[in-house]
Amino acid sequence: MRRPCLTLLAASLLLASGYASAADTTIPAAAVKTAEQLRDKAMHDDTGYRIVESLTTEVGQRLAGSPADQRGVDWAVAKFKALGFDKVYTEPVTYPKWVRRSEHGAIVAPFPQSLALTALGYSPGTPKGGLTAQVVRFDSLDALKAAAPATVKGKIVYVDFRMQRHKDGHDYGIGSPIRVQGPVIAQAKGAAGYLLRSAGTDPNSRTPHAGVTGFRDPAKTIPAAALSNPDADQLTRVLGYGKPVTVRLDLDCGIEGQYTGANVIGEVTGSKYPDQVVAIGGHLDSWDLGTGAIDDGAGVAIAMAAGKLIRDLPQRPDRTIRVIAFANEEMGLWGGRAYADKHAGEVAKFQLGTESDFGSGKVWRMSASVKPEARGAIGQIAKVLAPIGVGYDASKPGGGGSDLSQMHGKGMAALSLTQDGTYYFDWHHTANDTLDKIDPKDLAQNVAVYAAFSYMAAQADGDFGSAPGAFAHDGAGD
Repeated sequence: MRRPCLTLLAASLLLASGYASAADTTIPAAAVKTAEQLRDKAMHDDTGYRIVESLTTEVGQRLAGSPADQRGVDWAVAKFKALGFDKVYTEPVTYPKWVRRSEHGAIVAPFPQSLALTALGYSPGTPKGGLTAQVVRFDSLDALKAAAPATVKGKIVYVDFRMQRHKDGHDYGIGSPIRVQGPVIAQAKGAAGYLLRSAGTDPNSRTPHAGVTGFRDPAKTIPAAALSNPDADQLTRVLGYGKPVTVRLDLDCGIEGQYTGANVIGEVTGSKYPDQVVAIGGHLDSWDLGTGAIDDGAGVAIAMAAGKLIRDLPQRPDRTIRVIAFANEEMGLWGGRAYADKHAGEVAKFQLGTESDFGSGKVWRMSASVKPEARGAIGQIAKVLAPIGVGYDASKPGGGGSDLSQMHGKGMAALSLTQDGTYYFDWHHTANDTLDKIDPKDLAQNVAVYAAFSYMAAQADGDFGSAPGAFAHDGAGD
């Protein structure tokens, strides 16, 4: 029987007193000192910024399956090699190829005018000449779920929920399901099309937010699009007149067969336990409206730069640092799922992992899903990160980030490193996701966090509890 989880305070006292159990995972004092040096160096290092600048300038947008997808893979392979990673390789990822060609929308009656919108991932195109239908509005996903099919049959469903800014971005937990599940529910009830107020927090910009739907069966789809916030305001005002409102959608998009992309992986090989890995990363793909700077060029750059700093130490870490640039996260975690399926049998060799996929704001909170005997080591990591503004919330689990959540689901011990997302959803999935949204100093703090924690995990005496099914009941992470 495993002993109860130590509190962070109790674990810290035991470690400080030298009475930690032989079964406890600890981080040697020399490794802590090196991690502090890595942290301080990273805070004044511009490697991460130079990497994301290179990606967004030389490749730009990276819609999965587009010609830029392969350019992004080639860029990542070349960048890993230029940074001096010991091993660089790719693993194939196959998924549906969705294509966007053009999109237009307009209120036809009672007050004709254009609408700024964007088609959603896996949406089919409209018939030739467009789709014209009456609009029916709902203020929540629950209201749509409760609607009688007769009230939506043949109409364009419009779900009108406005996200608010929060440091942890928690309103996305409402906005995302409206975008993903809403079209599927509307189609099942007989709707002709689907609109939502964009899952975003920018109140004044006519830049709609892209994103994926939950459509998986091509025979069960309807045209689906997101309105910019000001255009959603306008449609809501027009509906407020109490007259029938008719909208025309003209979307030229859809799935064109299958495409095989790749996860791109760079490793700093461990000197003592090369087959044990600390996994970090970001996703290489982006939506096609902007240049994918905050989503998720920043994450790729943070992980690459952290690995580079560790690689430049006088001695290689004990365990391997594995940096993964995942394929096609945006349309369904395809890269993360393929990676987890391929490596599920090796989950016990994953020391600890997490992915950066929430922009480039400063990391302010850490949480962890580890075995009880490793809580003291997490406390040691927390102590190193505290001086740069990271607090440890021992009450929350660690989810591993978007793609690495799939390995966490297989049993990988994981962190969540939550960034300040106050303004993230102003730009997320829009044409405004560009390099100017990244503060180099904030990005450097992220690199410092990832470099310090990764090195400490790699040097730990003991493991963090990765095993098949180890964290099946710890709840969802961030």
